[in-house]
Amino acid sequence: MTNTQIKNGKPFAPNILILAHGAGKGMDSEFMDHIAEGVGSDTVEVIRFEFPYMQKQRELGKKRPPNGIKILLQHYKDQIKGCRNANIFIGGKSMGGRIASMIADEMKVTGLICLGYPFHPPGRPEKKRTAHLLDLETPTLVLQGERDPFGKREEVLDYPLSKTITLHWIPDGEHSFKARKSSGTNQKENCDRAVIAIKQFIQDLS
Repeated sequence: MTNTQIKNGKPFAPNILILAHGAGKGMDSEFMDHIAEGVGSDTVEVIRFEFPYMQKQRELGKKRPPNGIKILLQHYKDQIKGCRNANIFIGGKSMGGRIASMIADEMKVTGLICLGYPFHPPGRPEKKRTAHLLDLETPTLVLQGERDPFGKREEVLDYPLSKTITLHWIPDGEHSFKARKSSGTNQKENCDRAVIAIKQFIQDLS
């Protein structure tokens, strides 16, 4: 638990959640807006940022591929280093969550939150991106759609993941938690479920 800090007579939120975007859309996508606005409160400050390639994409108005892994990792570390004293949670959508998961232990953050983790490329379940998740020490919440092509429920449940990882399954959700009409739920409701789970996760570790 961090000490309460005061600015202009008002206390800072004791928790900070840093969220990174996925590979294809920036920090202000509809999905990112929903999650950030839902989680942000008097007790949780949500900070969003964009990787260099996405910043360049906005500047040029043309799609660009993600930066190399070293640049992505360092850019995320820089965001953490720039934060004030607080309980620091990191995470993000898809690629953003994966990058966060690769630095969580090193940066000694309070918790990690992955929104649609890319366990493998779509259609290539043999190419797992889980090696560093086997011995992850940071308390982690992975919110995963049951039908996510980057890691469906029936696939991921067989993975030998670290015991610090909690899998929270989003009903009938795909990579952005969109559900089929026949399922009885929808994307908004699923994003609301994710928000509730994130807030509880942060509360439990604060």
